[in-house]
Amino acid sequence: MLIFVFLAIFALLNHINLCMEYTELLEKQIIGRLKVDNPWWTEGRIPDYYAQMSPRLYFNIFMPLVQSTGIRRALILMGPRRVGKTVMMFHTIQRLIDSGVSAQNIIYISVETPIYNKIYLEQLFVLACQILGKNPTQEQMYVFYDEIQYLKEWEIDLKSLVDTYRNVKFVASGSAAAELKKRSDESGAGRFTDFSLPPLTFYEYIHLKNYSNIMLPTSLEWHGIKARIYQAIDLQLLNKLFIDYINYGGYPEVVFSEEIRENPGQFIRHDIIDKVLLRDLPSLYGISDVQELNSLFTMIAYHSGAQFSYERLSKESGVKKETLKKYINYLEAAFLIKVVRRTDDTAKHYQRETQFKIYLTNPSLRCALFQPISEQDSEIGDMVETAVYAQWIPRQGVSIRYANWRIGKLQGEVDIVGLNIARQKPDWAVEIKWTDRFFAHPNELVSLKYFMEKNQMNYALVTSISKSGSIKIDNLTLQFIPVACYAYIVGENTMNHTKAVSYTHLTLPTT
Repeated sequence: MLIFVFLAIFALLNHINLCMEYTELLEKQIIGRLKVDNPWWTEGRIPDYYAQMSPRLYFNIFMPLVQSTGIRRALILMGPRRVGKTVMMFHTIQRLIDSGVSAQNIIYISVETPIYNKIYLEQLFVLACQILGKNPTQEQMYVFYDEIQYLKEWEIDLKSLVDTYRNVKFVASGSAAAELKKRSDESGAGRFTDFSLPPLTFYEYIHLKNYSNIMLPTSLEWHGIKARIYQAIDLQLLNKLFIDYINYGGYPEVVFSEEIRENPGQFIRHDIIDKVLLRDLPSLYGISDVQELNSLFTMIAYHSGAQFSYERLSKESGVKKETLKKYINYLEAAFLIKVVRRTDDTAKHYQRETQFKIYLTNPSLRCALFQPISEQDSEIGDMVETAVYAQWIPRQGVSIRYANWRIGKLQGEVDIVGLNIARQKPDWAVEIKWTDRFFAHPNELVSLKYFMEKNQMNYALVTSISKSGSIKIDNLTLQFIPVACYAYIVGENTMNHTKAVSYTHLTLPTT
């Protein structure tokens, strides 16, 4: 009997030794990976691959939030895949180094790296500090966690880190924007600051392509105030760039790479759509039928800007209604689509929202799935409308709807309505057109005229291909503006709005 006890003890000790050897090997591999991912520890700068990329205009809004170390908050960088979150992190790291921060006081950890699987954020952070010989309780440090959504209950770990290490600025990124924000709000109240990085706006696209010199700032008398707008010195060139933006302009890498532009489907469909639909969403929400989700998204993408109902979507896609609602929520969480709610002719909510519109958050997603669109294609109107909505979607705190109504035989629609939530009345309305026809025939805008009169609105905006000017119809004023100029203006205003909202966090109390 005694021999069996000795054998059992020997086997246990042998198992313990094997476990210790495995743990030591794993730790060596993690240390090796951390050194590879943080080359500035020895070289003093980020890799050339990232250094050579032009920073997004949103970088100048993001950077002060990172540098605000007096406010004890983690910064959560949210946005869809491939919009430049990792690049922005690396540009931030280089800016910190250039500003005098020691390169060895900056740690970058990509959470989606397989070797880090199921390892807590603090364990990785402490191990990196041990490598560098740093005491994070005594020195100002910066820690960047990339693609944080892959770690279960990351928000609890991160909040604990913020509370424990007062000298450390924690920055985390993730691709499931809505899910990240939900967890951030629930568990990180008072400890997290959210920053959303959208796909490229048309305003950013023009600047990254170095064509901002064709935009001439001017002003417009609007509702009794002078509004800043832009005119194009070369409108033909601007319209060409606008069509290019619709087809290729949502992602920085596509903008700068001719190779990717020749085959955007390979890059966007495989590296963005497939990863989101086949990996991210199933892992976050336990989706088993990924083919069903993929088919639904493809159908929505083809009809971006169309009005849907759950009944129609269920019938055409073959997905049960309850499952359908979940899928749409998931696709919104991944920032692939945006559901826009309907109002009636008085801009009031419908009691039962049976119909709604769905837009791609980035029009170039459609090009990747199907083919580039031209000015003459029948779908150009829907894609122009999608592109305009893409400038509005990232803006927080603005309630936009579309108006659609049927009263007897009278049916009408207005493309964009800005609601005043407090009054439940429309503040403004926009009709998106890719034609100059209505500049010569404004009386044909029957639905817009009806909506304005019904809601006692004196002003509305109508887009065109090339026509600008103010036209009076009875007591109504219609302001026409080329749609490419309008998209540029909205994109700039959205970025400025993000700056204003983000910088309120710099004055918040730290406790």
